[in-house]
Amino acid sequence: MKEILFKDLGTDQDYQKTWDFQESLLAESVAIKSRNREKEKNGQKDFEQTKNHLLFVEHPHVYTLGKSGHIENLLASQDFLSQIKATFVKTNRGGDITYHGPGQLVGYPILDLDNFKPDIHLYMRNLEEVIIKTIADYGLKGERSKGETGVWLDVGKPFARKICAMGVKASRWVTMHGFALNVNSDLKYFEYIIPCGIQDKAVTSLERELGREVPMEEVKEKVKKYFAEVFEADILN
Repeated sequence: MKEILFKDLGTDQDYQKTWDFQESLLAESVAIKSRNREKEKNGQKDFEQTKNHLLFVEHPHVYTLGKSGHIENLLASQDFLSQIKATFVKTNRGGDITYHGPGQLVGYPILDLDNFKPDIHLYMRNLEEVIIKTIADYGLKGERSKGETGVWLDVGKPFARKICAMGVKASRWVTMHGFALNVNSDLKYFEYIIPCGIQDKAVTSLERELGREVPMEEVKEKVKKYFAEVFEADILN
């Protein structure tokens, strides 16, 4: 059985600091893979095993722009961002602009896909499946929207809305960045961007859909459970 090391980084964690931590874990795995290739060339067989990680975190208010994103999708000025106590960061993940903040569960899997299956498309669909299974426990039917990564409600209807955004990067099949599930998020912060660059669809949260605050720890346990199930791995605390 594959193993994934789990770490909850807690709340109010600086985005850049967390990004740097992800980069360090990715670099560790990439270095191991480079050494293994050299050993293979030299006929050695004492290969090292890369580690897989799953990080949970809640960030303070921050807008992040993916490498292929468009700055025009940020609708607020720097002065306004200061007023609402939000920051802005350009990242190296895929996707456009999104928001992170309190009440949102952000998951960062740093997985060596060579330990699973080296297929980014499949990896993204698996991430979506984890969230689809999680929100099903709350009576919500999560769906995929063609060409629009993430998890949606009421796809194809006038009131289609996104509940979980996703954006990743991979280097030598080692992933970083991940998903952002709106649990008890303050959705007004999405009004200051065009989320993911998609103009005609809204954003929602578990709290809005259920009409009540949802215990974050409960959601975390469900995501962990379904992550282990979908990726066929043991998650070690």
